[in-house]
Amino acid sequence: MSLLKQSYNLPDVLLTATAQSLHSLIPEPTLFHLTGKNKKPLFISVLLHGNETTGLLALQKLLIKYREQELPRSLSFYFGNTEAASQGLRRLDNQPDYNRIWPGTDHSTTKETLITQEIVSIMAKRKVFASIDIHNNTGLNPHYACITKLDNQFLQLANIFGRLVVYFTRPKGVQCGAFAELCPAVTLECGKPGQDYGVDHAFEYLNSCLHLSELTSRPVSSQDIDVYHTVAQVKVNEGINFSFENHQSDLLLDKDIERMNFTEIPTGTQLGQVFEHSAMPITAKAETGELVTEKFFSLVDKRLQLNKSTMPSMLTLDERVIRQDCLCYLMEKIKL
Repeated sequence: MSLLKQSYNLPDVLLTATAQSLHSLIPEPTLFHLTGKNKKPLFISVLLHGNETTGLLALQKLLIKYREQELPRSLSFYFGNTEAASQGLRRLDNQPDYNRIWPGTDHSTTKETLITQEIVSIMAKRKVFASIDIHNNTGLNPHYACITKLDNQFLQLANIFGRLVVYFTRPKGVQCGAFAELCPAVTLECGKPGQDYGVDHAFEYLNSCLHLSELTSRPVSSQDIDVYHTVAQVKVNEGINFSFENHQSDLLLDKDIERMNFTEIPTGTQLGQVFEHSAMPITAKAETGELVTEKFFSLVDKRLQLNKSTMPSMLTLDERVIRQDCLCYLMEKIKL
């Protein structure tokens, strides 16, 4: 029995629904299919994190544009965690992260993982052309695209969004990693939610992709693209009480920390202070799963500081997101 509902027409009410009201309209996982001139569909996923609303608004703008005219290419789209979206949260406490449950995940089999397996299977049969997963950041970050394969078609798809591209292989179970086994796939990071520029940028990108006839294997010029490789994920250790304000916490993080995103941070830069615990309060893991905390961080006079120059991304002041996901990622620039 299928856990996934599919629909082949678009109710008008979906074109104007807010992220908060969507769950009342789509209370169960639903995959929509619309037919276009080119039959190989473009796949779009939005709201895998319920508080990241730019994807929904950009998709609605796209659907409104083509409401009365033929789509240049068939379109399949999936609304992710509408329940968390109804409360304005990334995910509810009793839910898994909807962008960690796709094929290739480390999570045990659940209803949510079975649904993602079904989506990937359906889109494989429909010969999906390309996949786009749209997200927001909680911290100050530029717009950028993420890929899980250093392949020319993937790089082309990412480069249409902008010159800034991040290549990663962990965490596992992400949507773009699962679809990378079927077609060129990207994740778009569109800055903070609620910004018109993010919606417009994502909409223009989606519209451009609808008009693509193909993605060639021609290399992207190194003059047109900057590619960074994620070399570590940094998490605050379980049991560590952290804060940006409370001096009674175990770890007091710098209030300007998110301004370090996508900036080369020199050795010795202080990220925070340690009060109650003398042990290292964070853990850094390489993509291989190897612990690399001591390679990047040290405690000097109860100050948490960098051991080597690096470029962080995804630093945020949202303590809930830090606990649910991570403190940041560390990157290095790579040459194609």
